[in-house]
Amino acid sequence: MLHPLPVVALRLKTICKDCTATLPGVMTWFDALLVTLLAMMTALGARRGLAGLAWGGLGVLVCFLVASLGGPIVTTVAALLLGLGCAVIIVRLLPHSPEQPWHLLAGGVGGLALGGVLIATVALGFPLDVRVTSAGTTGVYPSVNLPPALYEAVQNSALQNSLRGVWGGNLSLRTLLIPDQTRRQ
Repeated sequence: MLHPLPVVALRLKTICKDCTATLPGVMTWFDALLVTLLAMMTALGARRGLAGLAWGGLGVLVCFLVASLGGPIVTTVAALLLGLGCAVIIVRLLPHSPEQPWHLLAGGVGGLALGGVLIATVALGFPLDVRVTSAGTTGVYPSVNLPPALYEAVQNSALQNSLRGVWGGNLSLRTLLIPDQTRRQ
């Protein structure tokens, strides 16, 4: 006896092959990757308890401070030294395992904060095309020179599209999430 399931799946694939291009806000595989990364960072923070809160908060602070600096060598050395210093402080001052149930929540908040910065940076970190027209210079994000599968996933990403306001937003937020673009302006 033959099952009609493969035919139905084939029809759905044929009908929905361009759904992400026509339905705004639909998650792409890129969104799924970002959400998974955020969940992992939140779980890592929760697992560490209060140390996870410190890890997340200091991680965001280190990212901001390092993004505010100039050249690549200074930035790399500062990131390594600040990261090592934060790790030593966290290991020596905070307990390794959560002692109270609320420590898990606090650690999750720290992981969520650092994970949020990480996924926003990844979502906004692709190359930018600059187009010069008679109206002036405009930026096109992401670059059309990306591989087609990656371009479609990033272009149609619900998360990435929700972060587009960062390009014209607060200077501190731009420094944290897109420091290379902030320095060019």
